[in-house]
Amino acid sequence: MKLNELMRAIPVFSGEASATIEVSQIAQDSRKVKPGTLFICIDGELIDGHQFAKKAEELGAVAIIAEKQLDVAIPVIYVRDSKRAMAMLADYFYGSPTQALKLVGITGTNGKTTVSHLVEQIVRENGEQTGLIGTMYRKIGDEILETKNTTPDSLTLQETFREMLLHGVSTAVMEVSSHALVQGRVYGSDYDVAVFMNLSQDHLDYHHTMEEYAYAKSLLFAQLGNSYDTNNPKIAVLNADDKVSARMKTATAAHVITFGIHADADFNAYNIHISSHGSSFDLVTPEGNFKLNIKMIGNFSIYNVLAAIATSYALHIPLENAITTVEAIPGVKGRFELVNAGQDFPVIVDYSHTPDSLLNVLQTIDEFAEKRVFVVVGCGGDRDKGKRPQMAQIAVQYATNPVFTSDNPRSENPHAIIEDMIKGVPESDSYVVYENRRDAIQFAISEAETGDVILIAGKGHEDYQIIGNEVIDFDDRVEARKAIEKKLGLA
Repeated sequence: MKLNELMRAIPVFSGEASATIEVSQIAQDSRKVKPGTLFICIDGELIDGHQFAKKAEELGAVAIIAEKQLDVAIPVIYVRDSKRAMAMLADYFYGSPTQALKLVGITGTNGKTTVSHLVEQIVRENGEQTGLIGTMYRKIGDEILETKNTTPDSLTLQETFREMLLHGVSTAVMEVSSHALVQGRVYGSDYDVAVFMNLSQDHLDYHHTMEEYAYAKSLLFAQLGNSYDTNNPKIAVLNADDKVSARMKTATAAHVITFGIHADADFNAYNIHISSHGSSFDLVTPEGNFKLNIKMIGNFSIYNVLAAIATSYALHIPLENAITTVEAIPGVKGRFELVNAGQDFPVIVDYSHTPDSLLNVLQTIDEFAEKRVFVVVGCGGDRDKGKRPQMAQIAVQYATNPVFTSDNPRSENPHAIIEDMIKGVPESDSYVVYENRRDAIQFAISEAETGDVILIAGKGHEDYQIIGNEVIDFDDRVEARKAIEKKLGLA
């Protein structure tokens, strides 16, 4: 694409957009620059891309987008906001792919990953080719691609959406983080359905207050637009049991569909029964009532299923098809995932890394636990410190045997993180501390007896641990299985 044609995407800029320059790709990472690249300098939280302009020129960049004055020989086009410009350029360069896709965005503190997988599977079972973007990976059809963030930057997003179209994808489902919304990563993404799950304390190291956090989430619903199209209506799917949904409703002009357990909603669950093997409930919908038996456990799982079914309804998928699919799904990796190596007590690995998610999981376990409940739990370093004592309080209140340990300490001292946690609970023998996470898991499993339940919380699907600047291999599921085999004399 000619540079002058590409720059039609930007209404205001300074510098010459030459008609003789051919742009073959766009990059914000200088390591990805090759001849024909338009390089965009992003002044980020940790790195200022302007300092790599010379390197981009040396590697063959044909032009640069920048906010600050640069001393390079190739053309520089100056804009006031290079992140915003990148979203506009990416959308135009890749042919506005989300205008041709059905795009579902899911936001909230807890449940995004599970709901995105449920919706993707429902759409797939309905006969469509699907795409998925989230915490665990990006997925185009059956192809799995790595991802660094829950929601990638706008350039990666639009490139991914374009690849989805080229591979026949008709519906894409993605998790949308609050960071991404504030940082403009989803600018240019034309959502058809936006889903709000819940809001509880998390990421206050970044957003500072719950008010700012709620505002960040509301941006997704504001981006549904302000017009009505009867052939392609925009729809907000909201959790009627979460009071913050009122803010999401105010933020959008779109049609609203609600789900819930307690409040009156378009999709309601009644007569709930939970066991160690699954959950059952009566589903009330605009098209009648249904009896559901799902393999997932707990009220939080029912909320996830309600959200997925309501979203499927918004996508015009027959309710019977959606229900059949969710009843067959065993769950999502790292979300209340059972680890079974022949032991006579349940071992559960879950991604619960916020106070609310830990509380939900422990309350669910309490409904079927016969004897003691062990919880192995820590808190991440360089993240919201305010939730650390809350996590400890919940662990002590709802588990008989809390084991405090390390999560992903990052640059912080693991011992200091645990000290922050135990400030929230009285000094007593109600908990034990094992700074090494492997030791903590082995201790809990070695102590467990028939009828006990073990929850290993916080990391879920993650197969690594971040200690300092080092990323080491570590998977709670693998470590639990090894500990069980050792206990049973199988290793």
